Amino acid sequence: MYGAILGDIIGSPFEFDRGNKSKEFVLFSHGAKFTDDTVMTVAVADALMNAGLDAGEDKIKDNLILSMKKWGKAYLNAGYGAKFFWWLQKKESKPYGSYGNGSAMRVSAAGWLYDTLERTREVARYTAEVTHNHPEGIKGAESVASVIFLARTGSSKAEIKQYVKSQFGYDLSRTCDEIRPEYRHNESCQKTVPEAITAFLEGNHFEDVIRTAVSLGGDSDTLTCIAGAMAEAFYGVPDEMKAECRNRLQADMIEVVDRFEEEGCIKK
Repeated sequence: MYGAILGDIIGSPFEFDRGNKSKEFVLFSHGAKFTDDTVMTVAVADALMNAGLDAGEDKIKDNLILSMKKWGKAYLNAGYGAKFFWWLQKKESKPYGSYGNGSAMRVSAAGWLYDTLERTREVARYTAEVTHNHPEGIKGAESVASVIFLARTGSSKAEIKQYVKSQFGYDLSRTCDEIRPEYRHNESCQKTVPEAITAFLEGNHFEDVIRTAVSLGGDSDTLTCIAGAMAEAFYGVPDEMKAECRNRLQADMIEVVDRFEEEGCIKK
């Protein structure tokens, strides 16, 4: 989870197109802090571990709803979108047809926890469907979890790119240099996930992926959260960046991160 959380933290000061479209910036600036992306990444990881690796759809979804509402209400000012904030407050827990990029930014745990790609995609779909049950919301979650699974199990970037194109139909033909000039803040999966994947594919190491993602602009914390999750699976995360990440998290978050690292995460 470090990759997703670091992406969120590092990208947060540049959200709403506040960056200068450059890879040259202070990595942990004064305004770098966790947002709703981190809170929900932790919530989903907590839910999936508590449900158990062999749990069925109903149990997983029940755990997801309970965990997301628990963590969301504990960090109510983390910056949620209006519809998700409304969902957190309601007693009912029905999905609301969203194709927002929230389904893709919170899914990283599903990419690590399961030993087949088919199961990874299945659970990723569940994590989206509890709120983001629009086809694009589901596709965003499944594609991100798939990239993480493939990256951590030894697939090359060329193989990952081909899988994403064939299975999800995202246009990955543009380079980051082609995306960057006209790209603006957008909170949909379809306008965030392909850009995040492209940043991951072009980056040469973990930090380079993070800097490349931030340089695109747009919904920077979420885009970089997604790209960072993929980069961790492919490159790992430097120890000094993990330490900086921990310094910016609350104790209850660190507890889940540690449990995930030690018990729940199937290593390469």
